[in-house]
Amino acid sequence: MEIKIVSLYLFLSLSFFSQCSLSTSKIILENSTVFSSSESLSSQNADRRIQFFNLKPQHNVNVIPKGSPDAPRLVESQFDFSASIDAGNAPGGPSVTEFGHYAGYYPLPHSKAAKMFYFFFESRSNNSDPVVLWLSGGPGVSSSLALFYENGPFKISEDLSLSWNDFGWDKISNILYVDQPVGTGFSYTSDISDLRHDEAGVSDDLYEFLQAFFKEHLQFAKNSFYITGESYAGHYIPALASLIHNGNKKKEGIPINLKGFAIGNGLVNPEIQYGAYGDYAREMRLISESDHDSLKQNYVDCQGLIKNCNLNGGEACDSAYKVCNNISDQIMNKIKGTNVYDLRKKCVGRMCYNFSKVDVFLNQENIRKALGVGDITFVSFSRKVYDAMMEDFMINPEVKIPALVEDGINLLVYAGEYDILCNWLGNSRWVEQMNWSGQKDFGSAKTVPFLVDGKEAGLMKNHGSLTFLKVHDAGHMVPMDQPKASLQMLQKWMQGKLSTASGPTVG
Repeated sequence: MEIKIVSLYLFLSLSFFSQCSLSTSKIILENSTVFSSSESLSSQNADRRIQFFNLKPQHNVNVIPKGSPDAPRLVESQFDFSASIDAGNAPGGPSVTEFGHYAGYYPLPHSKAAKMFYFFFESRSNNSDPVVLWLSGGPGVSSSLALFYENGPFKISEDLSLSWNDFGWDKISNILYVDQPVGTGFSYTSDISDLRHDEAGVSDDLYEFLQAFFKEHLQFAKNSFYITGESYAGHYIPALASLIHNGNKKKEGIPINLKGFAIGNGLVNPEIQYGAYGDYAREMRLISESDHDSLKQNYVDCQGLIKNCNLNGGEACDSAYKVCNNISDQIMNKIKGTNVYDLRKKCVGRMCYNFSKVDVFLNQENIRKALGVGDITFVSFSRKVYDAMMEDFMINPEVKIPALVEDGINLLVYAGEYDILCNWLGNSRWVEQMNWSGQKDFGSAKTVPFLVDGKEAGLMKNHGSLTFLKVHDAGHMVPMDQPKASLQMLQKWMQGKLSTASGPTVG
């Protein structure tokens, strides 16, 4: 297998970049025939999210024409970012030259022509720290958004300069950011059949990626391994955890030392979570009692269609998507101007966040050349990937979780309290209602404060391998809103210290 890697050694000084010998065509295929009949609705929802985050993807998907020159073979090389790294934590802070920073592609053997792109940052503390995989949601959002705006080593500023993130998760882990599904970010293919339509296809690709990654980085293969992510990654994460766990049992490929998986403000069990929309909106005083009654009535149809979707798939899932999204749309129409990802904030027009700098930064010619991606364009949010996954939205991946927690694989479900789209109430309900041997004991477990610097930063409960944490003063993106709390959450959880056993009971 051809391995494509580039080592990212970041310096404060500016320099010139070496030229790539080959480039790919910038033409992106537009082919809607493979998508479902609800593509128009899902495309509207994708466009809405692009506007929410003020993203500027130049293309709908990274599918290059067949027969185009492939991306240049990447070789390990030194390079500078064109913008300076702010030495705000200096003197005495870490030097960027001390750490292994990598980026590159791995081909996916069972795909037609897919190449999956990743960033990998070795721990600022110790290479023996756990390996953490981060997956962003969407579906179709590049994990680079989390890298630069949430929990990566660097933060990106308005002037495109980068500064150290004091609470980057690389302080306590060796962290991977993967652009997935294929067609998102810098990940690409020349065969449109490589676009995935369900969490099974996405998780299969990710499992192949991890096998290739650990084959190349055997020194990390025995480290503890954790899967993390947020939002729609709540679909991918249980599927990937199940694949890894079963692969280990069957002694397939390189053993991956899976210890746990964490889902932040995730969409996991749509039947339960869509039922919580009206209750959450009423609790937050966003809607009237009559609005709540109307939503409850609408949910009856939504619930039936979700059940049918999970039994029969296909067109049943199209119908569920259409009807159930009316529930969230009704609430959004009642609170126009309010940020549905963080109810404390207002939107300017349709823009609720400004993440546009990541498109500008990563699409600079010298940055693309430095990363070795040639003329592959960075796609921050892929409409086509979103459309392709439409029939997967109402599928319930929670069914894969009980076997994992029964086998001692730790699960952390956390949620910022001000997100409405994947709100904490819906997440807490599916966790409480999940059928496993510890369900009763988890339900009766005490709720205790999650403390950061002696102050309450959230409320949590746990039993056995399962922990739920409601994070205070945070919306959909907890690591961005509460960086210190999220770092301590991750650290304590991986150390087995995020426990309610010794905390004071709340309520």
